[in-house]
Amino acid sequence: MSGFLVTPAELPALMPQVSPFRFVDRVLEVDHAHIVASYRFRPEEFYYRGHFPGRPLTPGVILLECMAQCGIVLHGIYLLARELPREAIRLERALFTDARVEWHAGVDPGEEVIVRGDLLAWRRRRIRSRVTMTRTDGQLIAAGELAGMGVKA
Repeated sequence: MSGFLVTPAELPALMPQVSPFRFVDRVLEVDHAHIVASYRFRPEEFYYRGHFPGRPLTPGVILLECMAQCGIVLHGIYLLARELPREAIRLERALFTDARVEWHAGVDPGEEVIVRGDLLAWRRRRIRSRVTMTRTDGQLIAAGELAGMGVKA
């Protein structure tokens, strides 16, 4: 079987996550070695009501999920699509398996972030990437290594 190339615009539709737990708005770039995506944290999201009242801040676990969805899930789907026919890619789910991240700044409601994943390893549906999250002006929010794997549904 031969694989297929997925365009940046097509990638989000292949994600197993859907609203309200999808933290990717657009894929800006993708190739074998890297992926870049953006997401705006909408002020009306449920998690801002309790984190923290009067001065909301995006929870770190949500930021980590955003990083994983771009650097692990979407990049893994792109790489898998190169190996499998279009029909097979829709059967995949992604599992997040490891994270080592350093935090440098918080993210306020309404902010847009840019997430970049640089491939470190891809083998047998397992992926490890160096993932960074920045503000649109380039200020570093978080950086680290994340890993995950694709499994059949």
